[in-house]
Amino acid sequence: MNYLQLPMMALQFPLIDPIIFEIGPLAIRWYGLAYVTGILLGWWYARRLVANPTLWGGKPAPIRQIDLDDFLVWAAIGIVLGGRFGYILFYDLARYIEYPMEIFAVWRGGMSFHGGALGTLVAMVLFARSRGFSAFSLMDVIATVSTFGLFFGRIANFINSELWGRVTDVPWAFVFPNGGDLPRHPSQLYEAALEGVVLFIILRAMIFSAGKLATPGFVAGAWIFFYGVARIIVEFFRQPDAHIGYLAGGWLTMGMVLSVPMLLVGIWFMMTAKSRVQVDK
Repeated sequence: MNYLQLPMMALQFPLIDPIIFEIGPLAIRWYGLAYVTGILLGWWYARRLVANPTLWGGKPAPIRQIDLDDFLVWAAIGIVLGGRFGYILFYDLARYIEYPMEIFAVWRGGMSFHGGALGTLVAMVLFARSRGFSAFSLMDVIATVSTFGLFFGRIANFINSELWGRVTDVPWAFVFPNGGDLPRHPSQLYEAALEGVVLFIILRAMIFSAGKLATPGFVAGAWIFFYGVARIIVEFFRQPDAHIGYLAGGWLTMGMVLSVPMLLVGIWFMMTAKSRVQVDK
């Protein structure tokens, strides 16, 4: 690969200001808007799912629409706290130990998807127990609607010129403003497509064509498994964090390490889903 010729083949990066507008000291950013949009669209779609008894084997859904309304706050807290502390723990612990006040500087970025997923999982288990229905059924619904947040979140990553990909000579490469002079894979857009669009289509087919909401945990297991697959694929094109780099001989990344267990957990969820049908009757 001739890196001297790469910039000539790159697409022009769209210079979109990460800040949409400012009102005094308050700045409205695309990143924050992506989170809000994803949560609200997910809430709307989730309400439609639980209102349709045909998707639950002809029975009323174990989750009421009012439960989803109340869970909205729990989900937001789980996503933000889990995402932030997951990034601190998995990706840059030494820095935050040295500068602990940076933990609260969320406007500077630093969110881990895997941490956000764990935070949401904890929120779902606690909320489901407080309402007396299956946490697995809630996981099925939330897994499906999370694809909205994944899609918009990755688009925001692209706008922010962060989490860009490895150097490449593909004709759709971009020279990112803070990614050096060489063109790179727009790995954020790859993730938006795989985690947001493709995963949504797969899960929707399982729900509407295969009726898998009637077997608690199957849809959630499919989400866990296919997200892990998508993330591992994208990691081959994504530039790893500079302070971590490549692991195990120069090809393994932290994103891959955190995604491999997801494949095993997802398979377990799907294989044991039928055993939970009697429990939830």
